[in-house]
Amino acid sequence: MRTRPVLVYDGDCSFCTSSVIFAERRIRPRCEISPWQFADLESLGTTQERAVHEVLWITPTGSIHGGAQAVAKLLLSAGKGWSVLGALLTLPPFRWLAHGVYRLVADNRERLPGGTPACALPPDRRPQPPANPARTER
Repeated sequence: MRTRPVLVYDGDCSFCTSSVIFAERRIRPRCEISPWQFADLESLGTTQERAVHEVLWITPTGSIHGGAQAVAKLLLSAGKGWSVLGALLTLPPFRWLAHGVYRLVADNRERLPGGTPACALPPDRRPQPPANPARTER
């Protein structure tokens, strides 16, 4: 059984990946982080359809929070000033506003900085990376 929450995001989306990297470096949430493409979604109690639709916060007990509420849980887990922001995002009217902003961002992520046209495609139509990409050392 897991002892830490898991944040599941779209690893094919550059905007999502950039957001996760920012969260890891600046917010420092207390959770495991995994792209849905590499997560065992069935054992986490969710589906690919849901993971494609929104970021997910899955607690060790199996509760699933999606979208803006997943972001709120991530912020709450970080403590310090971040937890105040996370708490606000769970309360009306901030919760409703956060949901609207989240959907606007998620539905237009390919147009945002770091986003790519692949973000707008369904998973089965996204370009696949080469099986063994050549690595160059600097």
